[in-house]
Amino acid sequence: MLNRKEKSQFESPERLNLLVEGTKIIGDILSDSKLRIDGEVQGNIATTSAVVIGKNGVVHGNLNCQEAEIEGRIDGKLSVEGVLILRATANIVGDIQATRLVIEEGALFLGSCSMTHAGSKENTTSISPENRSKDLAD
Repeated sequence: MLNRKEKSQFESPERLNLLVEGTKIIGDILSDSKLRIDGEVQGNIATTSAVVIGKNGVVHGNLNCQEAEIEGRIDGKLSVEGVLILRATANIVGDIQATRLVIEEGALFLGSCSMTHAGSKENTTSISPENRSKDLAD
């Protein structure tokens, strides 16, 4: 039987789940703790905490989380309640919904982006690849 101290440690959002390089998961991941993915996931990821997709990390599925930092590849929709950081090595194919978005030079993103304000209704800004090319040419 778990005592109160053991239970609170188990449920702590400060715990980190780590999927190392060379490991592949086929199926969905649900967690209340932080995740770091350096391997491959073929499925959806949902957590009430933060997610880091490492440089060699690959996700083929949707990502729903509180905050995210992406260095690797995601093929799927991203829904981030807080800040989403796309590092220079990030490669995203899918739509993004986030409150705040940081994109480093070199990051690749193909999809639409919806920005929301904390505590308010969604404010959508879509940038299609065609419009992005026209904007860059002007």
